[in-house]
Amino acid sequence: MSLSRRKFLTLSLGGGVAVAGGLIAANHPLWDTNQVLTEHSRRSWALGSDVTMTVLGTDAAQANRALDSAFAELETVERVMSLYRPDSQISVLNRERILYQPHPYLVQVLTASAETSRLSNGAFDITVQPLWDVFAIAQKQGRLPSDDEVGKARQAVDWRAVEVTKERVRLLSPVQAVTLNGVAQGFAADRAVASLRNHGIEHALVNAGEIGSLGTKPNGDPWKVGVQHPRQREAFAALAALSGRCLSTSGDYETTFSADFSKNHIFDPRTGQSPSELASVSIAAPTAMQADLFSTTAMVLGPERSLEFIAQLPHVDALLILKNGRTLQTSGFAGNA
Repeated sequence: MSLSRRKFLTLSLGGGVAVAGGLIAANHPLWDTNQVLTEHSRRSWALGSDVTMTVLGTDAAQANRALDSAFAELETVERVMSLYRPDSQISVLNRERILYQPHPYLVQVLTASAETSRLSNGAFDITVQPLWDVFAIAQKQGRLPSDDEVGKARQAVDWRAVEVTKERVRLLSPVQAVTLNGVAQGFAADRAVASLRNHGIEHALVNAGEIGSLGTKPNGDPWKVGVQHPRQREAFAALAALSGRCLSTSGDYETTFSADFSKNHIFDPRTGQSPSELASVSIAAPTAMQADLFSTTAMVLGPERSLEFIAQLPHVDALLILKNGRTLQTSGFAGNA
């Protein structure tokens, strides 16, 4: 799938403010900038947006070693999972339909994706790439795809037809291709956070499109993240305080095929069309990969089924914004994500 907020890595370093994936991240004026701990930040272009990592409370040498390692993890994720690199493992899999000796990261992501598909009765599906292709081709021609075109592409969608073992990954009929949009960006954020932690960092914020955090802000408060309003680009729909959890937002505004957002990059595998009820979903979860998976899943499930789905997941909360502007959220989301 061609990715807007999840396009893969083209690294270039530098500081600054990041606004990506519906989440307003480090060094934004939203935060109290009372400096108690020494701050070191690095910025790159990654996953279709700016990636910013900020670490606190260490000297420059340790911070740079930790940041070097964390950004190297992002590069590894790209080499494995980027559809924009013809030599990536996911590109080889889509081209050859079989991949031997897959990277452990790929096995981990594919396994988590399959489990989410199972839990959601197929609402999450990594095999929707043919649907993206049909809409992207039609868009270049100044139109929307016909029902027949969508129907034909939908016949190639079936999450159960991806065979995953530690030794190989294989695409079975009828699947044509897979996309890791909806999971890889969150996984990348988790790998970056883990790398920072392994280098002794205790306080950090990672914005890789999905948000991961360690410790606290400079003033000792939890890191806070503003959730972008789906219809007002510069406005916040809500504010979430990260207390040991991660945050992801999926929305119909991220990549659109129609001016009214009704046709967008999120597809319901059952219909081949974009889901019709939700404008955005923000998920707080123990890992960024979980948050990423579940935000996409909830967009497809719709409000009522999403709340039922979230209720069965431990330590997961949601903020749902419907297309009519109505907002729903679980009790654990507000101000304490």
